[in-house]
Amino acid sequence: MTSFQQARIDLGAQLRLLREAAHLSGKDLAERLGWQPSKVSRLENARQTATEDDVVVWAQAVQTAPEQTDHLIAQAIALVERHDDWKQRHRSGLAAIQEDIRDLEARTKLFRVFEPGIIVGLLQTTEYARHVFRKVKRLYSAPDQIDAAVRVRMRRQDILYDPSRMFRFVVPESALHTRVASPDVMRGQLDRLLAVSTLPNVEFGVIPFTTELPSSPINGFWIYNDAMVGVATMTKDLVLRDPDDVAFYVSAFDDYAKVAEFGEAGRDIIIRILHDFGKQSPH
Repeated sequence: MTSFQQARIDLGAQLRLLREAAHLSGKDLAERLGWQPSKVSRLENARQTATEDDVVVWAQAVQTAPEQTDHLIAQAIALVERHDDWKQRHRSGLAAIQEDIRDLEARTKLFRVFEPGIIVGLLQTTEYARHVFRKVKRLYSAPDQIDAAVRVRMRRQDILYDPSRMFRFVVPESALHTRVASPDVMRGQLDRLLAVSTLPNVEFGVIPFTTELPSSPINGFWIYNDAMVGVATMTKDLVLRDPDDVAFYVSAFDDYAKVAEFGEAGRDIIIRILHDFGKQSPH
């Protein structure tokens, strides 16, 4: 067991003790917080990482002393800011990681995403996601939770239809050509992009092959509101909250967005690639 997972277990156990001391069932607490009961269970059983916000509202609901609340908040912040080895994190389960991401997304109103390699999870089809998770499982020796992880990833996509949220995605054209799966699966994925790109709260930009990039696309990154940036490398999952770091990535995103094609021009590129995969398909 990793130190990260042990720390998550310890925090979950403390939260459970506080709930029990307040004579509340998991369902009772969930109702007070406006959560699904399953979230209370996931946090207590270390299947999801408690955030600072989670801890604050939990402590308020069970009337925890201020000193103890501060201690719990410090533990939660330490967990979120840990730059843990991805191989170790994945051993806690693919589905658990998806639940963590889903909870973060629920607190976000403005998403700005640059992804140079693949289609981002919020836009993936079921079959595309399944192929991605199979590769993740092999690379990180993760537990065989592919079906569960796919289900959570698909549930995450419900947020796209919330008109109070805004999504801006930018990808180089090369990401749409990358063969994550068979041509038929890739065609289904591109069809999905065509549909999602017409949503009024979604902007999907493609940087054409022929366009000069403003900087080297080393890593993908997600900007959550104006408060946090997630940067995924092969071995580290970086969470950046420093205002200077966030401003840097906002500027980088804007540079990529300026040279991307959005709307019909972007869809024309997707359609061309869709036809290319059609030529490769045996069907």
